[in-house]
Amino acid sequence: MTNRHHHDGVLIVGAGLAGLSAALSVAPRKALVLSPTPLNQGCSSAWAQGGMAAALADDDAPALHAADTIAAGAGLCDPAAVEILTAEGPAAVRKLAALGAPFDRTETGDFAQSLEAAHSRARVARVKGDQAGREIMRAVVAAAFAAPHIESRAGVRVRALLQDAEGRVRGAITEHRGVLWEITADAVILATGGLGGLYAVTTTPPEVKGEGLGLAAMAGAVIADPEFVQFHPTAIDVGRDPAPLATEALRGEGAVLVNGLDESFMAAYHPAAELAPRDVVARAIHAEIAAGRGAFLDARQAVGDHFPTEFPGVFAACMSAAIDPRSQLIPVAPACHYHMGGVATDAQGRTSLDGLFAAGECASTGVHGANRLASNSLLEAAVFGVRAGEAAREATPAQARVQPARPLPDLKGAALLTLRRAMSADAGVVRDAQGLERLIDTVDGLKAAHGEGPILTTASLVARAALERRESRGGHYRADFTASREPPARTFVTPPALKALCVAAE
Repeated sequence: MTNRHHHDGVLIVGAGLAGLSAALSVAPRKALVLSPTPLNQGCSSAWAQGGMAAALADDDAPALHAADTIAAGAGLCDPAAVEILTAEGPAAVRKLAALGAPFDRTETGDFAQSLEAAHSRARVARVKGDQAGREIMRAVVAAAFAAPHIESRAGVRVRALLQDAEGRVRGAITEHRGVLWEITADAVILATGGLGGLYAVTTTPPEVKGEGLGLAAMAGAVIADPEFVQFHPTAIDVGRDPAPLATEALRGEGAVLVNGLDESFMAAYHPAAELAPRDVVARAIHAEIAAGRGAFLDARQAVGDHFPTEFPGVFAACMSAAIDPRSQLIPVAPACHYHMGGVATDAQGRTSLDGLFAAGECASTGVHGANRLASNSLLEAAVFGVRAGEAAREATPAQARVQPARPLPDLKGAALLTLRRAMSADAGVVRDAQGLERLIDTVDGLKAAHGEGPILTTASLVARAALERRESRGGHYRADFTASREPPARTFVTPPALKALCVAAE
């Protein structure tokens, strides 16, 4: 039996920074926020270490931030979306500070900002060194709890989207403690995060498995650039799932990468050495490990005795694995960290389906291109989360009846582990046709055994689009097609979701 409930307002799926920014912006209309975990748990926003990139200093400007973002995006950024992100970024950071996010400050009261890879300026506003995500989310969650128009429900998973006969999204089928609910609403905002949980080696919460993207694709929404997955170069390689992260700010402070022979190797891969774009650093570390030399982050001179106060999160993760980063090298390896692709949206978060919006990592606004610039993720969640909330606030109530729907198949246990291992092996830092075809066979076999649900749909989108893109660009590196094609082209997957892969020139 399925219970039914109508929410007179906006239904928001996900309670990270994008979801709660949208919820706060829906006012005065009501927002119902659904989360599979308690607020401030199980979302990538709370795990972010580096901070928020924004042109806050006198020697910086949004245009400079935009230029760095576009350069990192390897030809696939949407310049108009990047302009919005960087122009509205400083106000977004100041707004979060006003909510109570305790950004680090200089002696003069200005934002203390770090230098990170591929930035031409030190522009990453941080919190307690490496605590940005947790502290920002603490402030935003408190604001959401205090807002009278927001209602939140934890422990709820969305199992399908509800649509009317015209295809407009009208709500969702949800599951809470084994009980199914059919919740209708005036509009739905997906803010479900990325897909790191589909990989065996990841820095993201295990709950983040690309389900929002898969739900939207199965409902017929256009998906953009699913093949572009970013691998953070310096996950702490101590065999944990998920892997703890050594923030990029460490390299901004002067930490260097060395191999097992105590050789500093990054200058051989890129003139910017440790501050090269993430995809370059990730492939360099991957190559050193594949060659049997290993890879380590040496922060002994750059940070040393200041570790406990300047980078408490990294220090605690290392010490819990019996590594003292003040005097020892930190073993590192690339890990799935961020998805540049997602549900295609406009600048207000509108998808190709009426009534459906998306924001944050599950959306593809075009700001990240083929390779996200460091610390632009929290910024995008804040800027475009607000925009999606404001647009959804104007949605008119739909009168048509929803079409009958059932929960989509799930993937758990050994089957999910099989998928995660296959994704890391064959759609990882370095890819080729043989591996991607093997991955597609694995996904198809899992579909035959367990049914086609959102998780396998997302995995299939990544694999098939990666196989179709016969070039190397940004986070997508093909060992069998190492050159980049011109002109640059984005990938759009159009309904029916897995039938038409369209690479469209910008």
